[in-house]
Amino acid sequence: MQTTLDLYTDYLLSSFGQTTATGLSRLTDGAVGHDAVTDLLNRLQGDNRTLWQHVKPLIRQIQEPDGLLLTDDSIAHKPHSDENGLVTTHYDHTSGQYVRGINFVSLLYQTSQGQCPLSFEPVIKTQQCERKTRQVVWRSERTKHQMFQDMVRQAHQNSVPFRYVLADSWYTNSDNINLVLSLKHHYLGAVKSNLEVALSKHDRANGKFVKISSLKLQPGTVLTVFIRSVASPVAICDDIFPNKDGSVGELHLLTTDVTMTYQQLLTTYQKRWGIEEYHKSLKQNASLEKSPTRTHRTQANHLFASICAYVKLERLRLRSATNHFALKGRLYLKAMQAAFAELNSLKNQLSQKPTMELA
Repeated sequence: MQTTLDLYTDYLLSSFGQTTATGLSRLTDGAVGHDAVTDLLNRLQGDNRTLWQHVKPLIRQIQEPDGLLLTDDSIAHKPHSDENGLVTTHYDHTSGQYVRGINFVSLLYQTSQGQCPLSFEPVIKTQQCERKTRQVVWRSERTKHQMFQDMVRQAHQNSVPFRYVLADSWYTNSDNINLVLSLKHHYLGAVKSNLEVALSKHDRANGKFVKISSLKLQPGTVLTVFIRSVASPVAICDDIFPNKDGSVGELHLLTTDVTMTYQQLLTTYQKRWGIEEYHKSLKQNASLEKSPTRTHRTQANHLFASICAYVKLERLRLRSATNHFALKGRLYLKAMQAAFAELNSLKNQLSQKPTMELA
């Protein structure tokens, strides 16, 4: 027998509009009551310990020694919801503006067989008063770096096999790099152009640093350098790529694995795109942004349920050898066919009604 959470996640995957307690109740012809759904979203312990129980079988199915941990944050837009600390204003780098929504950090496990979320943490802000201006602002007591470090430690403690941790330039700092190294893994991430590096141990000891942008590394070149507060040497390289507007972009990469070739660096880092696809699928295929829940707890538990729905979708993808959007498209086609058939049935009933009245 399906649990309420199981039914709710099925509903999130099969829905194409707002996902409400009333909607699920109507879909099941009252078999699942409105109150049962509301109770689920109020009492559910949607934390990483519970998530691990859901994802562990899939992780063990796809795990490989050279697995990757991908990290990034995303925003589930909630423009019409009231601010409550979970839903609040965040800067959206994709649109270049401030938006209202739920900002959360994700850790995704990826291998050659598939990918699966390992953990997540929403950014929860509390109202705090600025000492100088006396202005009340919303601010998080935990940084995204602390969240990242806790999630990587937990993956290590859960014996998830991985070789590299991939991240964008936001997460590339000495504390995060040292944490990954201490767990006997490697870090690979983008860095900002103003990162300062020393070309030798001697230069570092004497405080002789240069900005990475001044090195003018040619594509194909990997240089071993030293950075502040990281004992081990790191390898850096540059990649040049065209932008849509015709300009040329530059990507600076850094890894603690100094044995990597230039092509290995680029190819491995490109796999970080998997977490962007994960967040996109959460929003478009698992109804992340389509719940009108209003309270802090129900909104957080809906986020958790959407992640569980994604895991279901990934299991289906592995069986069907197709992608998430194709699977969702198949559901949409079946829904359209059912609606089309129902419309024709109603039209036939309407056309037969006058004849029945004459008889």
